[in-house]
Amino acid sequence: MNKHRHRPVSHRSVDTAFRRVGIAGLAWIFASLWWLSLAALAPAQEINDTEPKPTPPPKQPPRGYLIDIPHPITSRDIDQILSQLTRLSLAVRQTTPNSDNAAVKRASVVLRFGSSDTPAKQPTRVGESDALGNEAVPNTTALEDALKLARAISGNDLRRVRSIAWVDREVRGSDVLLVLACESILVSSDGSIGDATEGEPTGDETTQLIYQSIAKRRSLLAPEIVKGLANSELAVARVRLAEGDTRFAVGEELRQLRREGAIVEETIWSEAGQPLILTADQLRELRAATAIVDSVDEVADRLGLAGLRDEDVDASGEAVGALLRINGPVRRDRVRRWQSNLAATIERGETNTWLVEIDSPGGYLTGSASMAAFIADPGPSIRSVGGYISREARGDAALLALACRPLTMHPDATLGGSGAEAINPDDVRDQRELIALIANATGRSETLLRGLLDPSLPIHRYTNRRTGRVRYAIPSELAEEALQGEEDVATQWKREQRIELADGLTVQAAIELGLVDESADSLQNAAQTVGLADVPNQLSDRGLVRWVERLGRNDGLAFGLLLLGFMMLSTEASAPGLGLPGFIAMLCFAFFFWTKFLAGTAEWLELLAFGLGLVCLAIEIFVLPGFGVFGIGGLFLTVLGVVLMSQTFVIPRNSYQVNELTQGVWMAIGGMGGLVIGFLIVRAFLPQAATATGLAMESPPSDMDRLERLADFDHLQGKSGTASTRLRPSGKARFGDQVVAVVSDGSAIDPGQSVRVVAVHGNRIVVEAVED
Repeated sequence: MNKHRHRPVSHRSVDTAFRRVGIAGLAWIFASLWWLSLAALAPAQEINDTEPKPTPPPKQPPRGYLIDIPHPITSRDIDQILSQLTRLSLAVRQTTPNSDNAAVKRASVVLRFGSSDTPAKQPTRVGESDALGNEAVPNTTALEDALKLARAISGNDLRRVRSIAWVDREVRGSDVLLVLACESILVSSDGSIGDATEGEPTGDETTQLIYQSIAKRRSLLAPEIVKGLANSELAVARVRLAEGDTRFAVGEELRQLRREGAIVEETIWSEAGQPLILTADQLRELRAATAIVDSVDEVADRLGLAGLRDEDVDASGEAVGALLRINGPVRRDRVRRWQSNLAATIERGETNTWLVEIDSPGGYLTGSASMAAFIADPGPSIRSVGGYISREARGDAALLALACRPLTMHPDATLGGSGAEAINPDDVRDQRELIALIANATGRSETLLRGLLDPSLPIHRYTNRRTGRVRYAIPSELAEEALQGEEDVATQWKREQRIELADGLTVQAAIELGLVDESADSLQNAAQTVGLADVPNQLSDRGLVRWVERLGRNDGLAFGLLLLGFMMLSTEASAPGLGLPGFIAMLCFAFFFWTKFLAGTAEWLELLAFGLGLVCLAIEIFVLPGFGVFGIGGLFLTVLGVVLMSQTFVIPRNSYQVNELTQGVWMAIGGMGGLVIGFLIVRAFLPQAATATGLAMESPPSDMDRLERLADFDHLQGKSGTASTRLRPSGKARFGDQVVAVVSDGSAIDPGQSVRVVAVHGNRIVVEAVED
């Protein structure tokens, strides 16, 4: 037997075999996965290649800040402006951390010189007393105050603030130093700077060194010009020398060049002893001013900003408010009363904040424009005028609302749209100056204000292609600006959708257009927007008048008064001589007229028409029975009086007036329905409800002693006869040879008509009409 010998397998050979198999297997697995991944990713890659890449949203341009520099500027103003600039600088630092290794974000602040019309105040000197009798503390000069602010503006502490001076008036005295401290200058057509030493000693070397030091930080003006501004005793001239150089020479240098005969051509900018004044054109010629601009929007466009936010200098102190309610139609007498109430708060000096609640359809464009201008610019003693639209501000009442800043609206309120007065384009053009004043004072679009009054204007939204700023304009006016060379419409402004204003604006639409600041559910919330903790006391001379005015705007109450009045009038006509129903009717009609009169919709002409209508109806009922001229004319005059008392116009000329006319007609017709209701009530309850109505005597007791009766008419029960007189409802009837006094069952019975006795109550005989 053969025996097989097995060769032992070493561990190394086993490891080598497994390694070869493992490497091959892994290679095959990886190759398979790679092929599958390519097959799966190829279609997805094709789809992704075909999809457009999302376009990142355009970067919105920043907004700047506008600070009005009062004139004259005081130490308190300087501190407040510095506080504002410091706050803005800190806000920028917080939004851009670790900015040392990157471009530092800066806040653009425009210092406007020329917005204040405050009269100049005399400085209080040491040892003197101010207007309140308080002894003054040692004060600084105007130049020292200006130097404090100029150093801060041009220093490193406010390096995150980009300061721009907007010279919008004649800047004189120490204000010139603030202009020179800014990084750049914008000037209006009428702006200028000069006479920097106004109010300071002339020729003072310290003053000259201060101006030269601040001006050197910005290098906006040549040193020779700065010397001329700081010293009015120096002559300043632009000279062209023999060598060909053109530069400025001042003072002794100018005189030396003249003596040497080195000047070929000379242009005098200021003589010795006369202050140097640099106009807008001269500032542009010197390249000190970067542009000539005349509006806030032009400033924003020039600086590449989306807009400018107002920063109020005087925002300290507690708000002390007064409330003015503008309810109902706007009328001449009401405008005078509102203005006098507001003016009284200024005279007393106890109020610095106004809160105006508006719920009005308008009705008097001239008065609304005048009062809106007064609200928009009340003077320095009133620091804030807040508005609140509780229900509606239609027609010219929209101007009263838009004159307030900030302006809030109830979520269900309406701004603009047709109102109580039909405003035509000529009326709007006549008030354009006041509208522009309101727009400038509140920072709102003048074009939108005009569009709310005249919806026929084709107002469009335009977006600046470079800055993203939005404006609202009429295409024809924008084209006219382009013809005058003010701006290129085609390249600068992109025309977008038309703004529809005919039906008024909701709160959301008004906020989007920049006309309303925010929504508020109550007057309490609106008061908080102007810094008031609670709703202030209302301005009015009589509380009863305010109460009746509110009642006059309640249509349900007006309809109820008319309905009850005509019911009582019908009752009195059905049973003459009772008195009480007639007295109640008179009270209802009088109170209806009083409420409408105080609400501003009723005048004496409407009362005359209403009163004549009632007189004609009375004549038709009591004097000349029948349905003739007096009846028809009385109904027409009564309806006419009620309708005219419910509106401020005669013939409707817009949709709002048509709606008001329709409501007034239905109110009159519904109220006169009380005549029918009263007649039916008397007919149904005259015999049965005698105690309640007082129109019939109570039935005598069954055990009444027949001997106590003055007459016995029981024999007439069921008898038929003929009416001798008209029964409305009382009169006389003939039964055989006997003529007795009778009363109808509530219906009117003409003479000669057959009647039948239906009830006998003592000496009271009730009859009804029967057919012949």
